[in-house]
Amino acid sequence: MIAAATLSELQEQIRLEYSGLSKRLQQVAKYVLDNPNDIALETVAIIAQKAEVPPSTLIRFASAFGFSGFNEMKQLFRNKIVEETSSYTDRARIHKQLHTEPLAPESPKQILQEFANANSQAMNFLANQTSEHDLNSAIDILQSCENIYLIGLRRSFSVASYFTYALRHLNKRAFLIDGLGGMYEEQLSMIGPNDAIVAISFSPYANETVALSEVASKAGAKQIVITDSQVSPLAAFSDVSFVIKEAKVDAFRSQSASLCLVQSIAVAMAINNEHE
Repeated sequence: MIAAATLSELQEQIRLEYSGLSKRLQQVAKYVLDNPNDIALETVAIIAQKAEVPPSTLIRFASAFGFSGFNEMKQLFRNKIVEETSSYTDRARIHKQLHTEPLAPESPKQILQEFANANSQAMNFLANQTSEHDLNSAIDILQSCENIYLIGLRRSFSVASYFTYALRHLNKRAFLIDGLGGMYEEQLSMIGPNDAIVAISFSPYANETVALSEVASKAGAKQIVITDSQVSPLAAFSDVSFVIKEAKVDAFRSQSASLCLVQSIAVAMAINNEHE
C-alpha cells in the first residue's frame, strides 16, 4: 500500500481496510481514528499504553499502511493539528512544541527572506507543472459560459474575491459566493448547464465548498477547481483541476501561487479578447 499524503487520505484508508485487519491492528485503528490529537502530540510509548498494545504493534500498523515507521505516520496528524489552529500565535507555539529541537529566534527580515525563497520555489513549480492544455481549457470554459460563480472560503476567500474582481473587469458576469446570512445554496440556486463555477479550497477543505460543487455538478455546470491534491474532494467534480503547491514556512502557508494562477488566467483572457 502507498502511504497517504494527507490525514484525510489515511483515515479513509483505515476505514476501508478496517475489517481486514487483525484484532490487534483493529484496536490501533480505532484509537488512531478516535484520538487524532493524541497521535499528533503524545510519544509512541504513551500512545501504545493508551491503546493497550505493545509499541511494536504501532510500528506494524504504520507499516501496513505504507509508512516506514510510526513517526512518519504521526507527521500527518501533526500537520493537521497545526492547519486547524486558527490563531497564528497558537500555530507558532504548537509548531515549536512539535519539534524536538528548539527553533532559533527569527527576525522579521529572516522571516521575509524565508517566505520569499519559499514562494520563489512555489512559483517555479507552478510555471513548470501547470498544463497548457488545462489553462486553455479553463479559459475556454470561462469565455464561453453565461455566468461564472466563484467560491473560496476562509483563506481561499482572497483568491476567489480577486478573481471575481478581475473577471468583472473583463465584462464577465462573475458572482462571488460569500454565504452572507448563511445563504450559500440560495446564491447558487440559479446555476445551470450554461454556467461555470470556480471552486477554491485547500486542506482542510471547506465543507460548504464541497457541497456547492456537488450542487453545481448536478446542475450540469462546468467546474474549474483550484486545490492542493489530486484526491481533493473537489477534484471529483472538476472539468479542469489545478493542483497548487503553495509555499510553506513552518506552519504558515502562502497564497502567492494561487493568486498568480488566477491573475495569469485573467490576463490571458484579456489578451484573447484583444485579438478577437
